[in-house]
Amino acid sequence: MIENQLPPCPECAGAYAYEMGALLVCPECGHEWPLAQGDSGGVPEERVIRDAVGNVLADGDTVTVVKGLKVKGSPSGIKAGTKVRNIRLVDGVDGHDIDCRIEGFGPMRLKSGVVRKV
Repeated sequence: MIENQLPPCPECAGAYAYEMGALLVCPECGHEWPLAQGDSGGVPEERVIRDAVGNVLADGDTVTVVKGLKVKGSPSGIKAGTKVRNIRLVDGVDGHDIDCRIEGFGPMRLKSGVVRKV
């Protein structure tokens, strides 16, 4: 007997899934899902976000702004060297992947390329 190399059903965890074109089908519950190339067993790949010098960032890190940033509505902007504590990594728009709160400016989103991990 040939061993089934396909992943189990995400709905009922049935082990008898089979291919039908570009889909996988579970005969036990009838659930259909797409066949992903290079399937890693249902574990999604974690996105790695790096700062301006290549250090890996994580939620809760403290970072420093490496260059001056203009902020709409503020005459001075954010100066280089400003510390930002307790960042949160998000899937942002246009590369703005850090959600944070900056003293004197309030909540805002930053690009990881303009900060350095402390």
